[in-house]
Amino acid sequence: MRFLLTNDDGIQSYFLKELVQALRDAGHDVAVVAPKREQSWIGAAKSRNRPVHACTSDNGFACDTWVVDGTPSDCVNIALGHLLDRPVDGVISGINVGLNASVAFIIASGTVAGAFEGALHGLPSIAFSQDLTPQLYDELKASGGVPDATLHATLRASAQHAARLAPELIGSTPARRFLVHNVNFPLPCQADSQVRRTVPAQVVVPGLFSPAADDGTHRLVFRHGEDLSPPGPLTDRTALAQGFISHSILDYTKLGC
Repeated sequence: MRFLLTNDDGIQSYFLKELVQALRDAGHDVAVVAPKREQSWIGAAKSRNRPVHACTSDNGFACDTWVVDGTPSDCVNIALGHLLDRPVDGVISGINVGLNASVAFIIASGTVAGAFEGALHGLPSIAFSQDLTPQLYDELKASGGVPDATLHATLRASAQHAARLAPELIGSTPARRFLVHNVNFPLPCQADSQVRRTVPAQVVVPGLFSPAADDGTHRLVFRHGEDLSPPGPLTDRTALAQGFISHSILDYTKLGC
């Protein structure tokens, strides 16, 4: 299969590199169009009020690669409209640094939005994300994005699961259905980690910004939020906590009354 890959952590993301390598090792044809800079928590934003620059890039992916000075949605839209020289079977976004589980996080996610942009073009699409603890996230950022040996083992297992799941999910999803497969990998993820079908958890996340500092600015303070989900069905957050790979199907045709 041929896939378009993007993410919201930027072209330099080690997690993106692992996913590209796993898909290529599995024999798939991959094109990468990713943001120049991190675009986390930007949702489905597009760059309306400024020009967006796209250029080819050699990032050692051994595949067609472009970097876009814009959002994940910009990347996919520009790629499908202007950059790729032949069609793709589907759009894959990720692997995200951190989970994208629960309604609150899904709506805010640039990674999920990159996949949703593929669905808006009528293509089957998948968002892949890797659960991390806040401590691991901070350690990863401090190391310049390079995971230690333990996290690397989890990431490699997650990427291999992604390479196995991608053709199955893309191949079984009809075109023009406005569906996004949202897949979250647990921490740790292992070769024998099992997949569970889930629904997005109902999480409230108030108070994401700090009180004003002396200069009047507020800064984002990460919180997992409070889970208000009913006992059933199985949610993405609960599946991850139990060590399962969570697979939710986001059906954007069911958003109306």
